[in-house]
Amino acid sequence: MRRRRFPAVTPRRTAPARTPRAPGTVSAVRLELVTLREDRAVITWFTGTPATESGRGPMLPAVTEGEVVYGTHPARLNRTASEGRRTAHHTVELRDLEPGQTYYYRAHSRGSAATPAPLHLVRGNAVGTSPHGLGSPGGPYCFTTPEAPPGRHVMSIALCNDLHLGETTAGLVAGVPLLRGISQEHGLTPYPEIMARALVDEARRRGADRLLAAGDLSAGGAPRDLLEARRILDGFGRHGRDYFVVRGNHDRPRDRGTGEPDDGFRDGFLGGDGPSYFARRLGGLRIIGLDTYDKRGNGGDAGGLSLDQLHWFRARLREDRERPTVVFGHHPLTVRNSPFPVTSGQRLDRRQARSILEAYASTPGVFLHHSGHTHRNKRTVLPQAAHVTLQEVGAAKDYPGGFVLLRVHTGGYALNYYRSNSEPAREWSERGRRIAAGLWPQYAFGRSVRDRNSVTARDLSGMAPLLPASGAVGGAG
Repeated sequence: MRRRRFPAVTPRRTAPARTPRAPGTVSAVRLELVTLREDRAVITWFTGTPATESGRGPMLPAVTEGEVVYGTHPARLNRTASEGRRTAHHTVELRDLEPGQTYYYRAHSRGSAATPAPLHLVRGNAVGTSPHGLGSPGGPYCFTTPEAPPGRHVMSIALCNDLHLGETTAGLVAGVPLLRGISQEHGLTPYPEIMARALVDEARRRGADRLLAAGDLSAGGAPRDLLEARRILDGFGRHGRDYFVVRGNHDRPRDRGTGEPDDGFRDGFLGGDGPSYFARRLGGLRIIGLDTYDKRGNGGDAGGLSLDQLHWFRARLREDRERPTVVFGHHPLTVRNSPFPVTSGQRLDRRQARSILEAYASTPGVFLHHSGHTHRNKRTVLPQAAHVTLQEVGAAKDYPGGFVLLRVHTGGYALNYYRSNSEPAREWSERGRRIAAGLWPQYAFGRSVRDRNSVTARDLSGMAPLLPASGAVGGAG
């Protein structure tokens, strides 16, 4: 991903000293409705105490209990859910919810009501599907569960990207010297390893049958980092059968200085030869993996497919137009509604993106295009191919740190975002909020619940449950 130029941040005036908090009190802050399904919701927040008596400085973690009270009327929050353990990084899952039902809720820790993560820069809502409760600190806030995807459940696929194995500093922003990156605390495991391993565990726990990793598995294409990515992803299953990967711009070949490139991605995942793009069948579903940096460049320019790959891709779409199809690649086709400046390096080459959308318009079987690179959660539907959801998924490596679970049914599909939920992963994700002078959540989390959780009705009746795979690895079949 190219380092972005962010608008200058005006320093805030120093706030007057606040009265010290009473001993034992905590602040419950950064409340977020992360996952919303027809039958459950996952809610997170952080508890801390001021770093200084005046209240200025970063919040220090405060380990305590967490609880959510909720119900179907704002004056009757008669159900309770809790974690059953003490932590500063709270995750509470509400289960047994009814589809299409409106719920109201409050989250609190040690008597302190949790307040929402601010998304004012994008006029967003981090805690619900309506503005109810946003005007009063502590809520109650409100969400409405979606209807379940129609039909029988067929399979679930984890969609992830931007693992960046080998990276040591997150959030370096070119052109803004006052915005410093965030590094792991001394002596702790490198954060890309923490986040990647937690992702694999969480994807399995959430019932993923397969996993797609859409590029930037490494921070700079070093063979050792790509081998580490392979070792971690092998914890999910077998490459080419249980999980599939494509190249990102950070995984591009490196110049050895001998005239021959050092292609760690090809050596680590393709056995040293064969094309870096492919098509596979999974129980009636076709997945197509694109190498969106199949070109020469420094990694900071627009993504691009080689002419051979572009011709191959169009041919695959033409030969089986009705086949239910998921396409995944690193660079998105378009970048819409960003609060920060958008450069050509954040997307696929415009002409190629237009060509792909034109191909989608005449290929009714394609229903989802998954991409990474932007490090944010964003759902886009364009009129040129209104039957295709373009889903950008936030980076696995830092805040908000997770993946999208695609649940395929015979009558439609759901996309649900989950955060990687190990304690070290949650600690690093919380630290990652400081990226871009603390503005990162306004960009990366998703302006609305729908940017990370959605349901689409679609005739996928030709789908069949996954059978044990025997698959060959690699190739462009």
